[in-house]
Amino acid sequence: MTAAVSFSRLPGAAPWRKGIARLMDIILHVGAHRTGSTSFQHYLRGNRARLFAQGTALWEPDMLRKGLFDGLFAKPRMLNGRDLQRRAMGRVRLHAAQAQRAGAQRLLVSEENMIGAPRACLRAGLLYPAIGERMARLDAAFEGRISRVVMSIRAQDLWWSSVAAYGVGRGHAVPDAVRIELLAAAPRSWRDVITDLACALPEAEIKILPFEQFVGQADKMLAEATGLPAPQYYAESWLNRSPDVAKLCAKMVQNGMSLAELPAHLTLREGRWNPFDVAQAAALREAYADDMMWLTAGADGLATLTEDRSRQRAGFSLSAGTLTKGQSHDQQTDPSFQGRLAQTG
Repeated sequence: MTAAVSFSRLPGAAPWRKGIARLMDIILHVGAHRTGSTSFQHYLRGNRARLFAQGTALWEPDMLRKGLFDGLFAKPRMLNGRDLQRRAMGRVRLHAAQAQRAGAQRLLVSEENMIGAPRACLRAGLLYPAIGERMARLDAAFEGRISRVVMSIRAQDLWWSSVAAYGVGRGHAVPDAVRIELLAAAPRSWRDVITDLACALPEAEIKILPFEQFVGQADKMLAEATGLPAPQYYAESWLNRSPDVAKLCAKMVQNGMSLAELPAHLTLREGRWNPFDVAQAAALREAYADDMMWLTAGADGLATLTEDRSRQRAGFSLSAGTLTKGQSHDQQTDPSFQGRLAQTG
C-alpha cells in the first residue's frame, strides 16, 4: 500500500461549513471506469425529467464533454492572456448557479473521467494516480460544497482485464508481458485511491459500491447517491461491456490487423479475455480482498462500504434473448422503454 497523500484545499474552495449557507447539495458519481458507469448514465438520461421533479439536476457526459470541464484538470496555462483553469472554474460555478436558480435542491454529476482516464492508468501501471489532485481542483470549482461522492470498485484482475480489452477493441496495442507483470505487481490498491479521494475532499461523505453487487441495478446506485426513491425505468440496462475474445479478435481485424498478426494467446482462448496468469490473477484478487476487508472494518473513517445482498433482479449472466446491440440503443430515452437490456461493443 502506498502512503496517503495530503491535498491542500485549492484557492477558491470556500467550505460551506465555515459560514457559507449550503443551498444545494453537490453529489459526484465518479465511476470508476468499467464498473457500469455507462449503464448508470443511460439510466439517468432516461429519467432526467423524473429526477428534476424530485429536485435533482443532472450533469452527465452528454453535457460535460461539450467543454464544461475543459481546462479544469490540465496543467495551469494561459491562452491569449486568459487563465484556462480559472475560466473552467467560472463555467462550473455559473452552470451550478443556474441549476440552483431553476429550483434544484441537489446537483448530481456523473462522469468517470473526473478521476482520470483508463489509458493513463495503463501507462502508469497504477489505479488512478492523479485522483487526489483532480478532485481537489473540482472541489475548488464547486467552492468546497461537494457533499457526497459515490464510487464503484471492482476486483483488480477483472478491472485491468476489462480496461485492456476495451482499449484493444478501440485500436490500442495489446499489453505485452512486461506491462501485464507491472500491473499484477502494482502496489497501489483501491484503498490508496479512496484514501487520496478522502484527502482531497475532507468535507464529503464517500460511499463505495462494489461492482459485483450493484451491476445492472442503476436505480439502487441512484438511491445510494441521493438518499431518495429511484425510478425503475431503464434500471436494468447493462451497456458498454468489454468484448470477449472472439469479438476482440474481430475488432482487431477491423482495425487493420491481419489474422496472422493476431496474438497467439488470444486466438487459443474463448470467453472473457484475461491477460493474467494464475499467479498474477491470484495476487490481484488478494489485493482486492484486502481492500474489501479494510472497507468492511470501517475504512479508517474515510469511506462507507455500501452492500446490496438482495440481488433480486440482475445477475452476472444476462439472458441472450433480451440483449440489444448497438450504440443507438445506449441513447434510448423513450419513456415507454422499460427494463430492456442492452450490450454494445
